[in-house]
Amino acid sequence: MTTAHASLIALALALAGMASLSFAMDRHHEQLTNQRDVPVRARWMLRVAGVALLAAAIAPCVAAWGASVGVVAWLGFLSAGALLVALLLAYRPRGLAGLAVCASVAGLGGLALAFTGAMCWK
Repeated sequence: MTTAHASLIALALALAGMASLSFAMDRHHEQLTNQRDVPVRARWMLRVAGVALLAAAIAPCVAAWGASVGVVAWLGFLSAGALLVALLLAYRPRGLAGLAVCASVAGLGGLALAFTGAMCWK
Protein backbone atom coordinates (compact mmCIF):
# COMPACT_ATOMS: atom_id res chain seq x y z
CA MET A 1 0.00 0.00 0.00
CA THR A 2 1.41 3.37 -0.93
CA THR A 3 1.37 6.25 1.48
CA ALA A 4 -0.97 8.22 -0.78
CA HIS A 5 -3.57 5.45 -0.74
CA ALA A 6 -3.15 4.97 3.00
CA SER A 7 -3.64 8.70 3.51
CA LEU A 8 -6.87 8.79 1.51
CA ILE A 9 -8.28 5.72 3.25
CA ALA A 10 -7.35 6.98 6.73
CA LEU A 11 -8.77 10.45 6.06
CA ALA A 12 -12.03 9.02 4.72
CA LEU A 13 -12.44 6.75 7.75
CA ALA A 14 -11.53 9.54 10.19
CA LEU A 15 -14.02 11.93 8.57
CA ALA A 16 -16.79 9.33 8.69
CA GLY A 17 -16.00 8.40 12.28
CA MET A 18 -15.93 11.98 13.51
CA ALA A 19 -19.18 12.75 11.67
CA SER A 20 -20.83 9.73 13.25
CA LEU A 21 -19.73 10.78 16.71
CA SER A 22 -20.92 14.34 16.14
CA PHE A 23 -24.36 13.23 14.94
CA ALA A 24 -24.73 11.24 18.16
CA MET A 25 -24.90 14.57 20.03
CA ASP A 26 -28.28 16.27 20.52
CA ARG A 27 -27.30 19.60 18.97
CA HIS A 28 -25.84 18.19 15.77
CA HIS A 29 -28.54 15.55 15.43
CA GLU A 30 -31.09 18.35 15.59
CA GLN A 31 -29.25 20.17 12.79
CA LEU A 32 -29.53 17.05 10.68
CA THR A 33 -33.04 15.79 11.44
CA ASN A 34 -34.89 18.68 13.15
CA GLN A 35 -35.64 16.34 16.08
CA ARG A 36 -34.83 17.71 19.52
CA ASP A 37 -33.48 14.49 21.08
CA VAL A 38 -31.56 11.57 19.66
CA PRO A 39 -33.26 8.21 20.26
CA VAL A 40 -31.20 6.08 22.63
CA ARG A 41 -30.68 3.23 20.16
CA ALA A 42 -29.63 5.62 17.39
CA ARG A 43 -27.25 7.41 19.76
CA TRP A 44 -25.50 4.16 20.69
CA MET A 45 -25.37 2.94 17.10
CA LEU A 46 -23.79 6.21 15.97
CA ARG A 47 -21.27 6.07 18.81
CA VAL A 48 -20.28 2.47 18.10
CA ALA A 49 -20.00 3.15 14.38
CA GLY A 50 -17.89 6.24 15.03
CA VAL A 51 -15.49 4.46 17.35
CA ALA A 52 -15.21 1.50 14.93
CA LEU A 53 -14.45 3.79 11.99
CA LEU A 54 -11.84 5.71 13.97
CA ALA A 55 -10.26 2.45 15.10
CA ALA A 56 -10.22 1.17 11.51
CA ALA A 57 -8.40 4.32 10.39
CA ILE A 58 -5.26 3.22 12.22
CA ALA A 59 -4.79 0.11 10.05
CA PRO A 60 -3.72 1.83 6.81
CA CYS A 61 -1.47 4.21 8.75
CA VAL A 62 0.39 1.41 10.48
CA ALA A 63 0.54 -0.62 7.25
CA ALA A 64 2.05 2.26 5.29
CA TRP A 65 4.38 3.88 7.83
CA GLY A 66 5.01 1.29 10.54
CA ALA A 67 3.89 1.36 14.15
CA SER A 68 5.70 4.42 15.50
CA VAL A 69 5.08 6.85 12.63
CA GLY A 70 1.71 5.27 11.78
CA VAL A 71 0.22 6.14 15.17
CA VAL A 72 1.37 9.76 14.82
CA ALA A 73 -0.05 9.91 11.28
CA TRP A 74 -3.31 8.42 12.57
CA LEU A 75 -3.58 11.16 15.19
CA GLY A 76 -3.02 13.73 12.44
CA PHE A 77 -5.78 12.21 10.32
CA LEU A 78 -8.12 12.23 13.32
CA SER A 79 -7.42 15.94 13.72
CA ALA A 80 -7.96 16.61 10.01
CA GLY A 81 -11.23 14.65 10.06
CA ALA A 82 -12.44 16.57 13.11
CA LEU A 83 -11.58 19.89 11.45
CA LEU A 84 -13.47 18.98 8.28
CA VAL A 85 -16.49 17.87 10.30
CA ALA A 86 -16.45 21.08 12.36
CA LEU A 87 -16.28 23.24 9.25
CA LEU A 88 -18.99 21.35 7.39
CA LEU A 89 -21.34 21.16 10.38
CA ALA A 90 -21.55 24.93 10.44
CA TYR A 91 -22.56 25.31 6.81
CA ARG A 92 -23.88 22.00 5.44
CA PRO A 93 -24.91 19.43 8.06
CA ARG A 94 -26.98 17.39 5.58
CA GLY A 95 -24.20 17.53 3.03
CA LEU A 96 -21.83 16.30 5.70
CA ALA A 97 -24.09 13.32 6.38
CA GLY A 98 -24.00 12.32 2.72
CA LEU A 99 -20.26 12.87 2.53
CA ALA A 100 -19.76 10.76 5.67
CA VAL A 101 -21.72 7.85 4.19
CA CYS A 102 -19.72 8.02 0.95
CA ALA A 103 -16.45 8.34 2.87
CA SER A 104 -17.23 5.34 5.07
CA VAL A 105 -18.10 3.16 2.08
CA ALA A 106 -15.02 4.30 0.15
CA GLY A 107 -12.72 4.01 3.16
CA LEU A 108 -13.92 0.55 4.20
CA GLY A 109 -13.88 -0.61 0.58
CA GLY A 110 -10.35 0.66 0.08
CA LEU A 111 -9.28 -0.93 3.33
CA ALA A 112 -10.78 -4.26 2.30
CA LEU A 113 -9.14 -4.13 -1.13
CA ALA A 114 -5.78 -3.16 0.32
CA PHE A 115 -5.67 -5.96 2.87
CA THR A 116 -7.12 -8.74 0.72
CA GLY A 117 -4.39 -8.26 -1.84
CA ALA A 118 -6.79 -7.30 -4.62
CA MET A 119 -4.70 -4.20 -5.27
CA CYS A 120 -0.99 -4.59 -5.65
CA TRP A 121 0.28 -1.31 -4.25
CA LYS A 122 4.01 -1.50 -3.85
